[in-house]
Amino acid sequence: MDRMKFMYKHYVDVLLKMKSCSVNRIFLVLIIPIFLWLSACGSPLPRTEDITKSPWESFNQAMEAYDKVILNQTTVKELRQLGFDPYSTPNVKILSYLDVIQKFMPTNSVTLEQLPLSVRNCLAKQEKCIAYEAHPGIIKRKRVGSVFNDLLGFKRKTIETGWRFDALIVLDEGVAVYKIWSGIPIMDSEKSRKNPLGPLQGSGGSLTRDALGI
Repeated sequence: MDRMKFMYKHYVDVLLKMKSCSVNRIFLVLIIPIFLWLSACGSPLPRTEDITKSPWESFNQAMEAYDKVILNQTTVKELRQLGFDPYSTPNVKILSYLDVIQKFMPTNSVTLEQLPLSVRNCLAKQEKCIAYEAHPGIIKRKRVGSVFNDLLGFKRKTIETGWRFDALIVLDEGVAVYKIWSGIPIMDSEKSRKNPLGPLQGSGGSLTRDALGI
């Protein structure tokens, strides 16, 4: 605690020696004791979770359901049992044939002839051609390291873990005729950011929002 008091006194002296008096400087003098108190009390750094609700609790579960979709056989009713149903499963999107065109032909460089035959035949039926799009996943973000350095913006380290699965299933008159998937089975990344000037860079308002993870 004595070290915290010394650091605060030193930091205030630096601020007071600055030639120009600004709202940011006054704000910092007032807000730094709060950060020091949080650091001394060992308060946890912000944590966030980005969860797309679905029947699947892991990447493997979502992949197993996807693998059970058999082209030219699996019907809308069977998709519902597998979890791919916008009317009973959260966050499954229905795409019209116009949306499907946009998915497969995002630019003019892609022509209709380049699309899979099953997709072309489906699109020719217009309203009878739809698609289901699902993006289940769980992403957790946790900031680690020194509370003092993090909240004052000197050094921030964020660990991101989780998984993400993306699936697109094209339906021709209620029967799956094309499917494709992508995703991240295991997400484990670390992001670091250093700022030697700490809270002296930027306004007090942005400092508060940044520290709280807003």
